[in-house]
Amino acid sequence: MSVPLSILDLAHIDEGETAGESFRHSVQMAQHAERWGYNRIWYAEHHNMRSIASSATSVLIAHVAANTERIRLGAGGIMLPNHAPLTIAEQFGTLESLHPGRIDLGLGRAPGSDQQTMRALRRDPSSAESFPQDVLELQGYLTGPSRIPGIEATPGKGTNVPLYILGSSLFGAKLAAALGLPYAFASHFAPNALRDAVAIYRREFQPSAQLAEPHVIAGVNVIAADDEEQAQSLFLDAKRKRVSLLLGRGRRFTPEEADMILEAPAGQQVLQMARYSAVGTPDQVRDYLDRFTETADADELMVVSSAPDRDAWLRSLELLAAVSGLTAAKVTAG
Repeated sequence: MSVPLSILDLAHIDEGETAGESFRHSVQMAQHAERWGYNRIWYAEHHNMRSIASSATSVLIAHVAANTERIRLGAGGIMLPNHAPLTIAEQFGTLESLHPGRIDLGLGRAPGSDQQTMRALRRDPSSAESFPQDVLELQGYLTGPSRIPGIEATPGKGTNVPLYILGSSLFGAKLAAALGLPYAFASHFAPNALRDAVAIYRREFQPSAQLAEPHVIAGVNVIAADDEEQAQSLFLDAKRKRVSLLLGRGRRFTPEEADMILEAPAGQQVLQMARYSAVGTPDQVRDYLDRFTETADADELMVVSSAPDRDAWLRSLELLAAVSGLTAAKVTAG
């Protein structure tokens, strides 16, 4: 691969599994990924989702960091309007103090939940409007000086935890460019604006103390298997599972029902979300990712599990690492 490969771990809670079991699997995957030479692993803040265990994102990062040695770990991302910037500065300042040089902080402005959950979080519906100002306030706590006189983050100040702007629209691209921060695009589930957003980001990028040149991370779904037929079968299972997740409203569809929905207009959204998916043998996946890197004009790829079970996902990561020539020395902040 011509660019570093990183991982988004959605910390799935599989059917019949506990959150504790999910966390153990996340640790095991991180240990494997570290040995195989992946660049970083991110975890995303979600709330009120029975199938995702990463709601307390900084706590999960701390647990995985304590059980690994080198690989970078971070949030992809923290939904900043859900929190006071000072609180996040203290959390990630603590993480950086415990694990120097290994912590990333990706920031998004979506609620990471539905409207009812947003109310339960005590989040004001208009809080996303102050996202740019909140990013700057958070940055001040981590780098100094603070933008609020007399207020400092302890731990936090002087840790210089690197910030990343996450997005799936042109807004995030423009903000990341204006602030001179790395930009991570969620093309693994929101592919439509990828090329326009990256073009705007690169064109409008202003160098900063954190970053001299633009840095684009693009998300992409991956399923690698020992043969193409197996990979395609796993991909079909993944799409069926996503149909139940997005359209089932708590109901799990049979394979036959899911296939019918995928062929209907309602299923087109699911297929559209999976537009950027590398599926096949290791060589086929590597070749797809090389092409996708050019399409996305990316400096780094964030691979996301499309496989319906963890064994298949681990095997995908192992096969991809082997065919991409990863080494444990490739650990960079971006």
